[in-house]
Amino acid sequence: MKVYKYGDNVDTDVIIPARYLNAPDEKSLASHCMEDIDASFASTVEPGDIIVAGANFGCGSSREHAPLAIKASGVKCVIAPSFARIFYRNAINIGFPILECAEAAEGIQAGDTVSVDFSTGVITDETTGKTYQAAPLPEFVQGIVDNGGLLKSLKARGVAK
Repeated sequence: MKVYKYGDNVDTDVIIPARYLNAPDEKSLASHCMEDIDASFASTVEPGDIIVAGANFGCGSSREHAPLAIKASGVKCVIAPSFARIFYRNAINIGFPILECAEAAEGIQAGDTVSVDFSTGVITDETTGKTYQAAPLPEFVQGIVDNGGLLKSLKARGVAK
């Protein structure tokens, strides 16, 4: 899983520009993901790759399209010191894992190979051999992610149809 690295305050307008919000499906969103900050992202990202970013990732508007575009592009997770609150909630709602870990966000570099154990929160930079400890998602939140999002999780529990 190769790393794409970005700085602080990456906002939702950069993650998925507003001009593409009427895209007909998730794959169309993914084809424009990050293009205003990294024109090659959509054409080079591979399933399982990871985004590592600075503080306040996902700030800006409350569009659910932002984590959806990242997830649809095949990214396994985003690691950052902090996330905008609405991005954090939207990511969980669509079943996309994110981890807060300032040390990993600082130490991991673009192009590194990284593995993540979501159950323990251990992030391993396979390139350098360094490990970092993020707080794992609470069990009930991990359950939402594992089920593919909030609605699917509620359906699996028989709470929604």
